[in-house]
Order: sequence, then C-alpha cells, then structure tokens
Amino acid sequence: MKESARYIKIVEWSDEDESFVGQCPGVIGPCCHGDDEAQVYAELCNIVDEWIELMKQEGKPLPPPTAGRNVAEKIA
Repeated sequence: MKESARYIKIVEWSDEDESFVGQCPGVIGPCCHGDDEAQVYAELCNIVDEWIELMKQEGKPLPPPTAGRNVAEKIA
C-alpha cells in the first residue's frame, strides 16, 4: 500500500470550471482538472504521491491521515 492511500482524494464536477477538479483535503487543495473523471483521479494520485515524497525529502512531517476517519460522512 502506498502512503498516499492514507489520504482521501476527491474528484468532483465544477460547473464554474466546466470540468472535473481533484483535491486532497488536508494535503493539497484543488490541483488538477480535466474532462475525464478517471484521468483527473489518476493525476491527483500522482500529485499526492509526489507531494509526499517531497515532504519526506525536505524532512517535513506529513499531515495526519484522513482516510478511515469517516470524513465523507462529516461532509454530508
């Protein structure tokens, strides 16, 4: 399992941008967009993986994991 699996990733449609937008709450805000939801999710996963590696290289602590904390229920 990749460390990035510990973080919730959200891809949602934006009427304003007329595209899907991806973000990882607690890690990175809206950071990628496109017409294909699956491609945006894949790009988001890559961005989060790269972000985690950068944080580790710089010796910075990672934020607390968001997966498994019922975040989706709290949003609803």
